Amino acid sequence: MASLKGKTIGFGLTGSHCTYHEVFPILQQLKDEGATVIPVLSSTVQKTDTRFGEAAEHMKTIEKITQEPLITTIPQAEPLGPKRPLDCMVIAPMTGNSTSKFANALTDSPVLMAAKATLRNEKPVVLAISTNDALGLNGVNVMRLMAAKNIYFVPFGQDHPFMKPNSLVADMTLIPETIEAALEGRQKQPVLIERYKA
Repeated sequence: MASLKGKTIGFGLTGSHCTYHEVFPILQQLKDEGATVIPVLSSTVQKTDTRFGEAAEHMKTIEKITQEPLITTIPQAEPLGPKRPLDCMVIAPMTGNSTSKFANALTDSPVLMAAKATLRNEKPVVLAISTNDALGLNGVNVMRLMAAKNIYFVPFGQDHPFMKPNSLVADMTLIPETIEAALEGRQKQPVLIERYKA
């Protein structure tokens, strides 16, 4: 497997607030493995307080872990293409809203700009979805991205098939392994996993 030591990894976070507690330890793991982690935040992450925590506290946590300035605007993210290329761009969590936009070439957030810039350089983009409509209207967008060159998915499954039958969430603990595989041009398998525990 490819080592993450010395790699520069962009890490975008979008507004699936309930999964941040699963993502923050992965930021730390990537740092511990010797990667430089560049945090990129959507406006929802920056501005929305929820029962899962306040935006300002989340931002402090991310900056403390990564020891890098937060990228919070589209102009800040654009240089990740030509001037400061990434080895890999991760989006975790990746909401259904961002999935829909990315699949349809819309670039209206710092996270999506960073992903677009990475694809421009023909480097891998790794997506860890967390969306309530992946098996609904957003299914076509997930499949479109799965078929796209240089886009890889963190293995995902239904988090609650009875209460939320259309919902899919990635196993965030598999992010480092998925990055390693993506750096070698491979999709980590199996992509479809069992997440629900009765």
